[in-house]
Amino acid sequence: MTTLPEPDGELAEIFRRLIRNTGPISLVQFMGESNARYYATRDPLGGAGDFVTAPEISQMFGELIGLWLADMWINSGREEPVSYVELGPGRGTLAKDALRAMKRYGLEPAVHFVETSRTLREVQLAAVPQAQWHDDVSTLPWDDPLLVVANEFFDALPVRQLVRTEEGWRERMIALDGDDFVFVAGKQPMDAAMPAGAGDLPPGSIVETCPAAAAVAYELFHRLAEQGGCALVFDYGAQRPDAGSTLQAVRAHRKVDPFETPGSADLTAHVDFGTLANIAESRGLRNLGTVGQGDWLRALGVEARAQALAKAAPHYAEDIDAAMHRLIDADQMGRLFKAMGVAHAAWPGGAGFAQPS
Repeated sequence: MTTLPEPDGELAEIFRRLIRNTGPISLVQFMGESNARYYATRDPLGGAGDFVTAPEISQMFGELIGLWLADMWINSGREEPVSYVELGPGRGTLAKDALRAMKRYGLEPAVHFVETSRTLREVQLAAVPQAQWHDDVSTLPWDDPLLVVANEFFDALPVRQLVRTEEGWRERMIALDGDDFVFVAGKQPMDAAMPAGAGDLPPGSIVETCPAAAAVAYELFHRLAEQGGCALVFDYGAQRPDAGSTLQAVRAHRKVDPFETPGSADLTAHVDFGTLANIAESRGLRNLGTVGQGDWLRALGVEARAQALAKAAPHYAEDIDAAMHRLIDADQMGRLFKAMGVAHAAWPGGAGFAQPS
């Protein structure tokens, strides 16, 4: 996919004019508009792009997700029709692999992608031509149980950062020092917006929240509670995030300054899995648990699958083994990346998770 032309610094100049005319802007606005421009103008995945996600590393990732969803569907009674929903489906690779695995067990769901990038929709169409596209979760079908997957979706949603000052908590804003973007503390008190337990942190401390992630989770989990189904969320983050900024920017497979040419790098932040779990429980869903991606893949049989693939294609055995270890090793993606499962109250507990709560 050819990247659409984009004048260097165009969005940066828009931000500079806005700040000079109206004052500092929020990180939510900066990150949201930067990522909207970024994803609208390129296919960022793969070796020629900016980063690689788990489905692009190995087909085993999508296959095991498909088997997990098929197992949940079978044990819940094989209700049909049923819909497969993926949030931010990248190139469609995960869906293609998962759907192939599901079909082996008689599960052939309708496919719905939540994707706003027209560039990526073209790539997804080639991989999964039967898919239907949505700009957000509000237009997903209302009648079917939903089998939901979100892989590295929530980390790209804009975060709000709150900083502790001598006067109390303030939103961390973006201002200008000459032409350079810099962080400053906003003027409006934000103590009422602080999560529980943050009041004892010293001045200078930063706490992140993600209102956009909470909004998506509330609506999506409400759908699961009403319609039936389950969801798998894969992302990097923590069950109980520590204080501090996790904002980062990646371009050409290396970290760069988030303020360097906004709209030309992928801006992300760690996902708060504890908050997502609380939202799921508040909607009456079963919180199946949150575990390391490596532990989840091992529990689903990734090592046996790698052996089978290597036996079928021995000339690729080393590549298959290397890909597996990249997905599961603690110093690769296995520990930092988490797998979270939720399900309708009447659906079963899922393989790979601790005892459901």
